[in-house]
Amino acid sequence: MRQKVLIFCTTITGLLLTAPLFGAQGAAAGGGGSATNWVAITSGFAMAIASGLCGLGQGKAAASACEGLARNPGARPGIQFFLILALIFIESLALYTFGIIFIKVR
Repeated sequence: MRQKVLIFCTTITGLLLTAPLFGAQGAAAGGGGSATNWVAITSGFAMAIASGLCGLGQGKAAASACEGLARNPGARPGIQFFLILALIFIESLALYTFGIIFIKVR
């Protein structure tokens, strides 16, 4: 399983790193014909990856908070505070990614 995840991550990284090179190659050759906006395409992949990882992180945080509350119900205020704080930090990853994409594609 670990090897499959490593191969998947390597493939995605390779695609994200080589896509801007194709755009630079077309611009250097004179840019004849229709130009593909590789920034917009790779931005979609970046947002998808960021959103997916945020979803996984939020699920893990919520599951851990539920488990902590089940083990020690008296610690609810502390667990709730840190759960909300963690969810804010996790969600900020997707919002920062969206902001950067908005600036680059615009």
